[in-house]
Amino acid sequence: MNTLSVIHDFIRRHVQPGACCIDATAGRGRDTALLCRLAGPTGRVLAFDIQREALEQTRALLAAEGLHAALLHASHADLAQYTAPGSVDCIVFNLGRLPGGDPHLFTTTASTLPAIDAGLELLRPGGVMAIALYYGKENGYAEKDAVLAHLATIDSRRFTVLSCTWLNRGGDPPLPILIWKDAP
Repeated sequence: MNTLSVIHDFIRRHVQPGACCIDATAGRGRDTALLCRLAGPTGRVLAFDIQREALEQTRALLAAEGLHAALLHASHADLAQYTAPGSVDCIVFNLGRLPGGDPHLFTTTASTLPAIDAGLELLRPGGVMAIALYYGKENGYAEKDAVLAHLATIDSRRFTVLSCTWLNRGGDPPLPILIWKDAP
């Protein structure tokens, strides 16, 4: 059991065929591929990344699996420019850096907090957001601390936010954060 298995189990429980999904940080494309498989041919998947290398890795994985998503060379902070509020079933973030990529390129609060807020407004009632929050090493703890503090202020009448901590794991294990947009 690890953060990605928790996140992927959560996503599998909530994404149905025909869903509209966003991978806000495409990375190597694993989340994008999962969303494509779950949403199926009638669904819509958008995948964002600011690194061309990440989008190429995602494109290659999708092609190998016969899947399709709209790959956008754009910041996750720009999510709201690509779909309407209340229209998205699932949004996934992997915060931190591209595994195997430049360790000095990583997400920061300057784009992440606006992206999370935009994503929350894009979710339909009953929609979900999953965040794998990587921290430590080169990217430090500033984003982790800011994201957790920010999520604590989210309106509890509209959203349920669950942050999980691995209590018996050494180092800086990534944190799974699960968010539900409550139905009105």
